Amino acid sequence: MKVVVDEEKCVAAGQCVAAAMDVFDQREDDGIVVLLDAHPSDELAEDVRNAAAVCPALAIRIEE
Repeated sequence: MKVVVDEEKCVAAGQCVAAAMDVFDQREDDGIVVLLDAHPSDELAEDVRNAAAVCPALAIRIEE
């Protein structure tokens, strides 16, 4: 699994962080997504898929 984020689409809602805090964070100044782990472990795969699904801006893409 590879995670790709589009910072330009991000609206700083924070849903990704709530769903997968080991993979996503937010910048302090504007709340835009920060990708902590582009290749998360299999144990985090469900959380990452959920984060992509709940992103209101569809700024997270998963490549299998």
